[in-house]
Amino acid sequence: MSVQALRAGALAAIGLSPATAMAEWGVNMPRGVTEVSNAVYDIHMVVFWICVVIGVGVFLAIFWSVLAYRKSKGAQPAHFHENTTVEIIWTVIPFLILVGMAVPATSTLIKMYDTSDADIDIKVTGYQWRWQYEYLEEDISFFSSPTTPRNQRMNLSPKSENYLLEVDNPLVLPVGKKVRFLITANDVIHSWWVPEFGWKQDAIPGFINENWTRIDEPGTYRGLCAELCGEGHAFMPIVVKALPQDEYEEWLAEQQGAAEAAAADEDREWDKDELMARGEDVHATACAACHQEDGSGAGAFPHLHEGSVATGDLDSHLDIVVNGVSGTAMQAFGQQLSNTELAAVMTFQRNAWGNDTGDVVTPQDVAAFKDGQ
Repeated sequence: MSVQALRAGALAAIGLSPATAMAEWGVNMPRGVTEVSNAVYDIHMVVFWICVVIGVGVFLAIFWSVLAYRKSKGAQPAHFHENTTVEIIWTVIPFLILVGMAVPATSTLIKMYDTSDADIDIKVTGYQWRWQYEYLEEDISFFSSPTTPRNQRMNLSPKSENYLLEVDNPLVLPVGKKVRFLITANDVIHSWWVPEFGWKQDAIPGFINENWTRIDEPGTYRGLCAELCGEGHAFMPIVVKALPQDEYEEWLAEQQGAAEAAAADEDREWDKDELMARGEDVHATACAACHQEDGSGAGAFPHLHEGSVATGDLDSHLDIVVNGVSGTAMQAFGQQLSNTELAAVMTFQRNAWGNDTGDVVTPQDVAAFKDGQ
């Protein structure tokens, strides 16, 4: 059977398949939930319909000319060169059309770049492959990591409703407040993008880019890193929860309380079982993307299951986790994870999957290691 016949059969099968078996048929950009996104949508639609009118007019003129002046009717081609009136018309009309499109587009661009008088400032830092959010006025900081289970990514279990678009800690914003974003990256170039906001912004190491939004409607809005940032690029989602002001203030109070509790956790004594349970969660969110949930590693990422990293010298393991490995994809987690999380994940890795080293790393051990560097 020829390739053309196979392609035709595949297209026919797709066309005859039920609607539930086909992907969503979305051909237009979303209107969005912000003033800027609505302005962008309106400009897009105005330009679209201008192009439609021009296209219809041009093709009607072509078809009419072909039919009315075809050779079979004895039409003879006209012989002329310059026509000043026609040249003025086809210069002035496109100029006016372009000016008509440029005025609202320029106005919207100016508005998009105006980050002044913000109510809230949030620093967004891209890491491979998660986001850090810092509320600069509230002294709140946390990481947002993907939570889609590995079994779903490997097609071993059914996909969830928000497959690859779910995180452990969403960015929470109040409705009706102007939020300024200061966007950068820690390792490679990323791009922060939520379609309903009407813009995306590159996150570049060593640079701070600005953008802003004001959300009109409460809800949950999802996006992705829009820059090819590595093999985990598909697993770097963004989730934003927009809340009414009173609910947002309650969330702030909860976060401040959680920060105080986390600080207290670093001073208390932890037993091995507590560290193992906490470390399993940390490994799943921070380490499993490269080293797998079972510690088996993949490709350039070493095995943690009975590997020399997790069963070898403890100080060497601490140095790798805290400071990373230069020239490799192993990041420095010393600033990404708390001392408690670092202690828990190392205790887990050194005692899980049959490693059984018996080592217990405490938050105090991590703090002492950092102080001694």
